[in-house]
Amino acid sequence: MAYVDAEITSQPDCWREAAVLATTTGSALPRPGERVAVIGCGTSWFMAMAYATLREQAGQGETDAFQASEFPAGRRYDRIVAVTRSGTTTEVLDLLGAVRGRTPTTVIVGDPGSPAVSLATHAVPMPFADERSVVQTRFATSTLALLRAHLGENVEALAADAEVAVRAPLPIDPTRVEQVTFLGRGWTIGLAQEAALKCREAATFWAEAYPSMDYRHGPIAVAGPRRVVWAFGTIPDGLAEDIAATGAPFVHSRTNGTHTVLGSWAAGRTPLDPMADLILAQRFAVALANCRSLDPDAPRHLTRSVVLA
Repeated sequence: MAYVDAEITSQPDCWREAAVLATTTGSALPRPGERVAVIGCGTSWFMAMAYATLREQAGQGETDAFQASEFPAGRRYDRIVAVTRSGTTTEVLDLLGAVRGRTPTTVIVGDPGSPAVSLATHAVPMPFADERSVVQTRFATSTLALLRAHLGENVEALAADAEVAVRAPLPIDPTRVEQVTFLGRGWTIGLAQEAALKCREAATFWAEAYPSMDYRHGPIAVAGPRRVVWAFGTIPDGLAEDIAATGAPFVHSRTNGTHTVLGSWAAGRTPLDPMADLILAQRFAVALANCRSLDPDAPRHLTRSVVLA
């Protein structure tokens, strides 16, 4: 078994532990009314995107998400939250160092002994969610579980959905797919981006991600048989019909909890939160890698942390 398989399966317990941690962070996480920037690289950036939208929807305050290297240095924030599994990523360390003493910072990190901890004003270590695989899965979702718990969401219900997602059959056979496009709306745009990244990282597989409303403004041109469209969360009226007309298989967790592939898969299943649906996409990416005789723990050209000279 690859490390990533065990790490994916452990997510329900990690989410529960993250929810407990959220009750003990004191002033480390954003307070209501603060103007907050959340930064990260790759997967961490996509989790930042999801949290930023959720925090604003919860009425907690203006929240922006940035790739660490693209943070607008001249913009004022009450707090910067950095998400970094390793705590060694160059762009994150550079930003934490640049704003030190000027803006309060919080780092959410897998390794409590990493350099990011000493640079930040506050640290929220999550060693229980750290990973051995290069491909990041449980640290990302556990970070989002932590932040959702801090917003007052019921993470136990999310963990119950995750228990379903780690065991459910995949919605589509990876051997029958030549391309996949993931869609999201609102906070699930970040999840769609992350799902596509997992396919590219683990399986060197052609995968894209777009906001659901924007998909018909060009990207739908590549849709067709064996090219899956997989949507997270709510979808716009008429989108399913437009995708069906292309012949592309459509995977979507409906509001009534069913998944559909051209209207058929998993009818009657219990509802899954989109974050639990992401677990299915993670498993799909690993299955793609296995089908292509690739090691999902060691994707080509990638390391666990990007440390630049």
